[in-house]
Amino acid sequence: MTDLPEFCGDDLSLAQCATDALLQELEVFPKPGLVSPIDSGAHTDMDYALMCRSAGALLNPLARISAAGRAGGGFLSALVPLGIAAERDMLAATDGVNTHRGAIFVLGMLVAALARTQALGIPRSPPSVREVLLQTWGDELEAHMSRDSDSHGGIVRQSTGAGGARAEAASGFPAIFEIGLPAYRSAIASGLDSAAARIQTLFVLMEAAEDTNVIFRGGPEAANFVRRSAAGFLAAGGCSGDGWLARAEELHREFIRRNLSPGGCADLLAGTLLADDSEAQKQLDRRVLVVRTK
Repeated sequence: MTDLPEFCGDDLSLAQCATDALLQELEVFPKPGLVSPIDSGAHTDMDYALMCRSAGALLNPLARISAAGRAGGGFLSALVPLGIAAERDMLAATDGVNTHRGAIFVLGMLVAALARTQALGIPRSPPSVREVLLQTWGDELEAHMSRDSDSHGGIVRQSTGAGGARAEAASGFPAIFEIGLPAYRSAIASGLDSAAARIQTLFVLMEAAEDTNVIFRGGPEAANFVRRSAAGFLAAGGCSGDGWLARAEELHREFIRRNLSPGGCADLLAGTLLADDSEAQKQLDRRVLVVRTK
């Protein structure tokens, strides 16, 4: 790709919100099998520093995706090529390690929808963002579901029929808007701090969402184990229950033993944090204020 779209300050601010969401997911511990500042979870090829470097490399690529979304560019003609370019930038920053391929797709579509909603002059509430996403790219996303892919999700889809991120996007990300976002806001309203609320939301997503990363690593039985583990944690009170930290840490160790990492759910958690319009708008307003007062 030689002609990359120009982006404006609003696009850069949206991209910053997206990369911040990646870092907010990354920084909390314990998350079963996932990378954090404490350890690398079930991963032998990546760590916290590498994941942070990867997130930083996605700032300008996501800003370009925002610009294309703002203009209403087509999914296949505009967004997919920019997503591929973002993957190249990620791999260059990580020496070839696939740290955020799934996140590029999830956050890229959300950033595009947020930018398009803003361009249309529609308040950026979660329902309106979801509606704009479906109206603008829903048909193309639906058609894209049947295409072959060499991603982990694509391999699982071909072998098991599991839809993964593509099915999520084609349906307007129900795991984010109908599950993750209500869970996160409920956790905050219950008095949990932001870090615990993120962990709570991850467990809710692990119980409910189809994670093709887990299926790729361990097959359908691994997916069932993840759901059962999350359900048991939540039934014991989740992050509001006594001794929750020790239970979460034990699950983390068990996931490492089983070589399981719910990376798809981690991507959905980052998408949930981005879709939380109050937080995204707060960050955007703060950045605008900083720019205007310099």
